[in-house]
Amino acid sequence: MLAVHALIRALQWLALLLMLVLLGLGSLLWSAVAWVLYPLLPRRWGLRVGRAAIAHGYRLFWWAAGVVRMMRLDTRVVDTLRQESGLIIVANHPSMVDAPLLVARLPRAACIMKASLMRNPFLAPGARLARYIRNDTAQGLVRHAVADLRQGGQLVLFPEGTRTDGAALNRLRPGFAIIAKRAGAPIQTLFIDTPSPYLCKGWPLWRLPPLPIVFSVRLGRRFEPSDDVAALSDEVEAYLRTGVRGSAP
Repeated sequence: MLAVHALIRALQWLALLLMLVLLGLGSLLWSAVAWVLYPLLPRRWGLRVGRAAIAHGYRLFWWAAGVVRMMRLDTRVVDTLRQESGLIIVANHPSMVDAPLLVARLPRAACIMKASLMRNPFLAPGARLARYIRNDTAQGLVRHAVADLRQGGQLVLFPEGTRTDGAALNRLRPGFAIIAKRAGAPIQTLFIDTPSPYLCKGWPLWRLPPLPIVFSVRLGRRFEPSDDVAALSDEVEAYLRTGVRGSAP
């Protein structure tokens, strides 16, 4: 029995490895296409094509992961937001999977990208084409986010700033409330739930977790922008804290 269990785990690890390799190859292929399209397409069309391609690419990957029973996802509630413009989407951040999960359902949404990731060959060309927003300076981040929202875009934000570390929720950074105030944009909260430790804080990419990896998303309350940025940030944090479910240790 031990030998059979070890064989099953080895095959599962190989399946995970294969899925990650395919994701990497797909990202490189799209990066090459995006690199060509970036100087050719007008900004408006580049943004639409770039964001839609990323969304559909991730959606295809999650579908494939479900077919081979590596993952079990329930993110359908996010579809109710996909047609809304000028919306800030705020969620808790249990794992590195969170942004791709949401973006797969939101083809008009922008993400905040670390400046270092904008030099990553797997991600940078596609992110530039989609006009994702760099976080190299706080002023620039806010300015570009506000402009994108005013032009009808959506913004996906994880105000914890990093993956949740131990507690059910890290302290929120108030940048999302500043952006909401300046753009006059509402804030839609989401709860990301997972009992899986995969890609949570301290879990490496190649380490096999218990399978299937399970993620679900719940729709939370919507908050209107406020001139009192600190109070709004505290109110959203208190709300998320009461509804978030702790992830696997």
